[in-house]
Amino acid sequence: MEWVLADALLSQSRDPRVLLGALCCEEASAERVETLRFLLQRLEDEEARGGGGGAGALPEAAREVAAGYLVPLLRGLRGRPAGGADTGPAARQRRRVMRAAGAALHSCARLAGGPHLAAALAEEALRDLLAAGSAPGLEGAVEAAVEVLAAVGPCLRPREDAPLLERVARAALALALGGDEAGPAEGAAALVAGRLLPALGRCGGAALRAVWGGLVAPGSPEGPGRVEPKLLVLSALAEKLLPEPGAERATAARDAGPDARRCWRFWRTVQAGLTRAEDALTRKRARYLLQRAVEVSAELGADCACAPQEGTGPSLFWWSEKKKDELLKFWENYILIMETLEGNQIHVIKPVLPKLNNLFEYAVSEENGCWLFHPSWHLCIYKRMFESENKILTKEGVTHFLELYETRVLPFSAEFSEFIIGPLMDALSESSLYSRSPGQLIGSGSPLGLKLQKFLVTYISLLPEEIKSSFLLKFIQKMTSRHWCAIPILFLCKALANIPRCKALGIEGLLALRDVLQCTMITHQILLRGAAQCYLLQAAMNLVDVEKVSLSDVSSLVMSVRQEESFGRGTSLWTELCDWLRVNESCFRRPSTCSSIGLHETSSLNAYVKNLVQEYIKSPAWEGGENCCMPDWLEAKLVAMMVLLAIDVEGMKSQYSEKRRTQNVLRIFLDPLLDALVKFGTNAYMPLLKTDRCLQLLLKLLHTCLLKGSSTQDVAPTDEVCTLLENFVMSTTESISEFILRRLTMKELSSVSDLDRCHLYLMVLTELINLHLKVGWKRGNPIWRVISPLKNASIRHLQEMDRGQEPTLGRQIQRVVSMAALATVCEAIDQKPELQLDSQDAGATERFLSSLQLNQTLQKPHTEEDGSFFEESSSSQGWGKIVAQYIHDQWVCLSFLLKKYHTLIPASEDEILEPILPAVQMPVRTLQSALEALTILPSDQVLPVFHCMKILVPKLLTSSESLCIVSFDMAWKIIASLSNTQLIFWSNLKAFVQFVFDPKVLTIAAKIKGQAYFKIKEIMYRIIEMSTIKTGVFNILISYCCKSWIVSASNVSLSTAKNYSELVYEACIFGTVFRRDQRLIQDVQTFIENLGHECAANMVIENTKREDHYVRICAVKFLCLLDGSNMSHKLFMEDLAIKLLEKDELVSRSRARHYVNSQQHRVKNRIWQTLLVLLPRFDQNFLNRIIDKIFQAGFISNQASIKYFIEWIIILILHKFPQFLPKFWDCFSYGEENLKTSICTFLSALSHLDIITENIPEKKLILKQALIIVLHWCFNHNFSIRLYALVALKKIWSMCKTLHIEELDALTSIIESSLNQVENTHGAGNAKKNWQRIQEHFFFATFHPLKDYCLETIFYILPRLSGLVEDEWIAIGKFTRFTDIPLDAGFQWYLSPTQLCELKPGDWSQQDIGSNSGEADNESEWSDVQKKIIPWRNSVPDLDLELVFQDRAAKLGKSLSRLIVVASLIDKPTNLGGLCRTCEVFGASALVVGNLQCIRDKQFQHLSVSAEQWLPLVEVKPPQLIDYLQQKKAEGYTIVGVEQTVKSLDLTQYCFPEKSLLLLGNEREGIPANLIQQVDVCVEIPQQGITRSLNVHVSGALLVWEYTRQQLLKQGDAGS
Repeated sequence: MEWVLADALLSQSRDPRVLLGALCCEEASAERVETLRFLLQRLEDEEARGGGGGAGALPEAAREVAAGYLVPLLRGLRGRPAGGADTGPAARQRRRVMRAAGAALHSCARLAGGPHLAAALAEEALRDLLAAGSAPGLEGAVEAAVEVLAAVGPCLRPREDAPLLERVARAALALALGGDEAGPAEGAAALVAGRLLPALGRCGGAALRAVWGGLVAPGSPEGPGRVEPKLLVLSALAEKLLPEPGAERATAARDAGPDARRCWRFWRTVQAGLTRAEDALTRKRARYLLQRAVEVSAELGADCACAPQEGTGPSLFWWSEKKKDELLKFWENYILIMETLEGNQIHVIKPVLPKLNNLFEYAVSEENGCWLFHPSWHLCIYKRMFESENKILTKEGVTHFLELYETRVLPFSAEFSEFIIGPLMDALSESSLYSRSPGQLIGSGSPLGLKLQKFLVTYISLLPEEIKSSFLLKFIQKMTSRHWCAIPILFLCKALANIPRCKALGIEGLLALRDVLQCTMITHQILLRGAAQCYLLQAAMNLVDVEKVSLSDVSSLVMSVRQEESFGRGTSLWTELCDWLRVNESCFRRPSTCSSIGLHETSSLNAYVKNLVQEYIKSPAWEGGENCCMPDWLEAKLVAMMVLLAIDVEGMKSQYSEKRRTQNVLRIFLDPLLDALVKFGTNAYMPLLKTDRCLQLLLKLLHTCLLKGSSTQDVAPTDEVCTLLENFVMSTTESISEFILRRLTMKELSSVSDLDRCHLYLMVLTELINLHLKVGWKRGNPIWRVISPLKNASIRHLQEMDRGQEPTLGRQIQRVVSMAALATVCEAIDQKPELQLDSQDAGATERFLSSLQLNQTLQKPHTEEDGSFFEESSSSQGWGKIVAQYIHDQWVCLSFLLKKYHTLIPASEDEILEPILPAVQMPVRTLQSALEALTILPSDQVLPVFHCMKILVPKLLTSSESLCIVSFDMAWKIIASLSNTQLIFWSNLKAFVQFVFDPKVLTIAAKIKGQAYFKIKEIMYRIIEMSTIKTGVFNILISYCCKSWIVSASNVSLSTAKNYSELVYEACIFGTVFRRDQRLIQDVQTFIENLGHECAANMVIENTKREDHYVRICAVKFLCLLDGSNMSHKLFMEDLAIKLLEKDELVSRSRARHYVNSQQHRVKNRIWQTLLVLLPRFDQNFLNRIIDKIFQAGFISNQASIKYFIEWIIILILHKFPQFLPKFWDCFSYGEENLKTSICTFLSALSHLDIITENIPEKKLILKQALIIVLHWCFNHNFSIRLYALVALKKIWSMCKTLHIEELDALTSIIESSLNQVENTHGAGNAKKNWQRIQEHFFFATFHPLKDYCLETIFYILPRLSGLVEDEWIAIGKFTRFTDIPLDAGFQWYLSPTQLCELKPGDWSQQDIGSNSGEADNESEWSDVQKKIIPWRNSVPDLDLELVFQDRAAKLGKSLSRLIVVASLIDKPTNLGGLCRTCEVFGASALVVGNLQCIRDKQFQHLSVSAEQWLPLVEVKPPQLIDYLQQKKAEGYTIVGVEQTVKSLDLTQYCFPEKSLLLLGNEREGIPANLIQQVDVCVEIPQQGITRSLNVHVSGALLVWEYTRQQLLKQGDAGS
């Protein structure tokens, strides 16, 4: 067409000037410029053939057109606005003109008769390019300059114009790579790479060398941001940068251009592009370059190699014609894997992963075990998988990598080590990777965590010794480089701890381990944090080279471990560390500053510790006078820990020698401390800091010495050390107590910093009191002599302060000190009544305490009195904290007073006219003060106020109910505000529960039934609501209430509990469905707990039993203690049972169906578990009231686990009370339409008729009745019902034969022939399989309703066998560990001898789908028998499915194709609705969906626009698809899968059979691997873009139309 137009113009005139002038004279349009291009190209063609006219005129005309028209035109087009989109019609028109003008300019340059025009235009365009490239926003100018250069570049002379070509090439490359920091627009860079560089590449020579040199220059910019533009340039020039295959060329010609295959920078860029997770186009370019290089190498057939950057090791790329087949196979598999990874669908990727194993087989030489292919290629695949947005794919990649060394030994590679420390550890930081595998039990550990451990152990063992240290150091340092979640850091630490012992780490490694310990503190899970610290300490013992570190370095590391979380004395870890110190104590590096201290005959550890204690006790050089701050506790903690470690090491060495040595060594260690302590009472001039440090060390020694967990053999030696230490301390008691008394009572504490000392003194005093009480209290001991003066002096000071003296700092501090001392004395007397002093003193004390001005705030001291106060107050967090502590201590004293004289508290204040003890005898005023205190005190100081309220509220609830309600409200607000504060929340919550739910409070509130009663219930439900967010809250409440109700077994106690039965009821059904991350944390915590003594954290951290399971365990154990013969107990249980049945009915009515393991399913399951526990305590009268509800529950649609419990309860009721058999028989006569498949519940119960009739002497009538009923159901049209009926028939008939019932002889032949027929069914169809499986099912084959009645069966075995999620399994061990409520020894704890616990869940599961309403009757019903049943046949059992479709189509007046579309895997209603509409429009014979309920969804209806009314719809659930597809195959259908696989056929090349079944995949995961095996052919839609997949509805629609189109063509051909 173009040539015709050009010839037509030339026929008008042979003068080119006229023609060209005519086209250039008017306004430029796309058509005019394109016509000019056609004409110039035609003239150029004629000129080339030598037939052009006007030899001199044409070059001149060409120059005029170029300079006078085309160049100005291009410059005029460049001025488009900067930024914004340039995609509108005007922009497209402008580009069309520009492209045509560029092509015309190219022809002009060739027609101009010489190179001068091309060179001039190129120089001018280069100037424009450089100017526009350095000025952001001139993308249009760049585009115009690029067009000119692309047009005239090929016309330049390679040699003469080489400098110009080089300058153009360098400028173009800089622009494409974004050399300037501001950088050009992305579009301009792409334009340069796409238009100009290929044009320059065609120029060859200088231009190509300039571009290549710029790409591989050593100083060229590197980094992730440079990969994309470099690959853009490389892919644009691929044909020129790689040798041309095909025709033979001279060596010189081949060497003229660069060969990218030989350059390591080229391959590193390709590898970086392959792993660019965020950019699919960049990855595609990298794969293209790799594939092109392989193709070129194969076609050239010449050997080549590219050395790596390092200069050693395998080539990054090499080719050998001798190994062509192996190389092609390797790269073919490699590229296939990389392309498959683009799909991000694990079921598509997983079958390809074995090819990755093959890559390793190809990559390692069998001869010398060296790498043949550079390992970085393999690591690109793993890095791509690790960075995938699909976490399942990430996990698969990590798992595959960690399994590398299980079956092969790979040569060492530095790249591998760097990869482990880099991308692998980054991937391992994702917590979700550590989840359990399907079918794994809770607490069995993470499979990936175990693989990580094995991998690290194996890899470290294979590392060369010179590399091992640096690798481990980098590995540990990487662990400090980011914030890790609790689970990944735990398993990394565990892997480190399992590395075999080696001398790999020095001081730098020890410091790195200490930094990791700091990282573990970030996590909030205390047990996981403690376990990680244990493993890190073990790793240090295994990996540290003791000759490179000193004992000081080791002690610094050990100090970083929290003793209260992981490193308590007496744990296995403590023992392990002691043993490590014992073995290596003579090997540690001695510090250069260490001087001889006269202990050359002793071990270095003992010398170090003795020196440590001596240096610690010395008076520090920085003594700061009386007002100095107290020293930090850290040094005291270090010294105490090292002393006890050293003495335990000494105990190990002298285990079989004299025991007295331990005492002597401890005495040597502690001599400096004991000498100083003895002088406390007599040396008034001892430096203050020295006394502080001595007392701190004393406390830390006593605290650290406590055993955290010891085995039997360790008790004796560790007890000896504790006893020795306590004896040493007690010998200094008199001196210490006199010192403390003097400091607290002689007004020596006068500054803000002295308050910390006061706290220290009182802690020491409390420890001394406890020590003396432990060994036996003697009236004349030193503590006794201190308590009375301390109490009296404190009271005297407080009385003096109340006389209106000026509030100086010293006086106010002494007031706070005196109140704190008095509170300590009160607490000591409260805990140990034997400390109670003489009565004459006590009276004065109590009168003083009772007259305290509660909540009185301390006036801030005057500023001029002591200028240093303000400096001190800032370090002590201000005066408010001091005042809060003072008020707190007031309430501690008052709590002591109220407890002692609680009997004197009146019910109202009117009864006492002149109170002796105002605070006790005026309770209303005291409670009001308590409310005021709650508004003043910070949340961590309110505990004593709660204790006081606990005593006051029961006394005032009747007379001052409104005040008590205010108390409840205010206290609850404090608790609610603390829910995110871990440290103080639990203690406050416990005190709050003890105060509000005190048995006396509950009894009085229930008795008067006032507002307080409803407020308590409101708080109860708020606590339950909080527990759904914060695990463990409900546990505190239910445990306290149940324990308090059990304490007294009287009628009064449980009659009170009956008023709060909702609490037990809520506990019985309590349990939340946790998020996946929460479940993962619980799984790992259970795994750590199961390690027991192996993990020291289990011994140190108290098991708080805050799991949700313990709520139900507490309630169940409480119910097990109730006595059915006690009337109050009986009424409580009956009320609870009725509430549970009502809840079951409410849940059943809420929805027609419940998903397996949904919250509704779990609640119903818990209801029936509780009813089963209560059942033995029900009498016949009560059962008569609820039996109908129990039978009615059997008719409801229930999950398998619930059905088993209902059937079990029915069997037990009928066994104990056969009087209910008539009601049971009535259940079989409700009519088949109402019963449907729920009759299987009653048939299952009937199959245990031998248990039911066990206590009935005359069984004949019952057997006859049962036989009549079961025979009726044996002839039911539903296959699954027939199976259940046959199982029951077999059992009943065996009983009849045993009893020889003559009346039934007439039925013998019929029954036995029927049973024989079932037993001897031929073939391997579903019927025979189902009959075999139902007989082997545990409920019929193994389960014994009487022998198996125990808690383990109810709460663990049955939920496990019935397919409940593991969250619902409560192991019997948890019942035994929960000791808050003791269980009656007579209760049935034991497992039956039927070995039910040894069974595994089978593939037979009851999934009865009944109906609660009429709407379910319209659905396609299916039985609950097994997974292999064919549910879609139930509605039309006697007709061919296809005939039904055709009949329906005929009624609708439309014709149908033979295409079935299966969409059972699709989840989204929008996709299903769109498919429904498409299938109806194109006449598909049926649409198969996973659930017919979807058609009621509004989103479905919005998309389908009523198509579901005119299209046959079939329900086939995903688990049933394999059977359905096999049946369709048998009917002649071809199964066509819509999926991208290795063997997929192109849709455009596939011919659909008439009987086709189209299987569509899930939106996210596609078609599962097990279903792909059923597919006859996979078809994929050809794609040109970057995105890997289409929406499933769009894909389905395209295939449905292609099928329809092909069938229409066939019909047309047949008609013609």
